[in-house]
Amino acid sequence: MVDNEASLFERMISGEIPADFVYRGERVIAVRDINPQAPVHVLIVPRERYRNAAELATHDPELTAELVRVAAEIAESEGIAESGYRLLFNTNEDAGQTIFHVHLHLLGGRQLGALAEPV
Repeated sequence: MVDNEASLFERMISGEIPADFVYRGERVIAVRDINPQAPVHVLIVPRERYRNAAELATHDPELTAELVRVAAEIAESEGIAESGYRLLFNTNEDAGQTIFHVHLHLLGGRQLGALAEPV
């Protein structure tokens, strides 16, 4: 855990902050991103707080796999499984991580293009 203050996602889980839930499971939740970067942009979040994807994978690889499985189920239900979708973890500041409670981005519903600017 980063600190004792509740993360944005923990506040959503507790009901303190409203969220558009797509999925609620025992160990994982999924919410629509409030600033979507694609027609489908869902954040898949473990209920237990880990700082980033590396910490999650080190401490609970089964939960890491569950995030990906839930993302695939949501892609299917959102109608983007066949056309394709992107799964993305931002890890730490240089990658654009702004909430230090790991979350997996599910993006799809259009052609997504390159991952980053050419060097």
